[in-house]
Amino acid sequence: MAKTSKTLTVPELIDAVNHPLKPVILALREAILGAHEAVGEEVKWNSPCFIYSGDMAPFDPKTYARDIVVLHLRKPDQILLVFPTGARIQDAHGVLEGSYADGRRMITITSLDDVATKKSGLEAAILDWIKGVK
Repeated sequence: MAKTSKTLTVPELIDAVNHPLKPVILALREAILGAHEAVGEEVKWNSPCFIYSGDMAPFDPKTYARDIVVLHLRKPDQILLVFPTGARIQDAHGVLEGSYADGRRMITITSLDDVATKKSGLEAAILDWIKGVK
């Protein structure tokens, strides 16, 4: 992965990334941003991060209360979608993986077909996450 700075936008970061699944990254970005008008994006942890852009009650930044999902781009054969506070999501579609003590949940994506198969579950997870914003 190319070294980047926090001043890059998500599109600039994606353009700079030399990843074999770049079309998958672009399809995921489109699906995530299209899930709800309050989904925004920023570069965080040198990765595309999708955040809640609406109003929220004050919170401790260490709780990642605004972070919906982060794309982990470190492996060449998969994109890992990390929901830092995913434990609070009602996963009616069964797409979320793992159950970590810190509350993370994940979705593994390996192809454009995988995006198509899991898209409705991903969108439902995002909508359920947003429903829980206070």
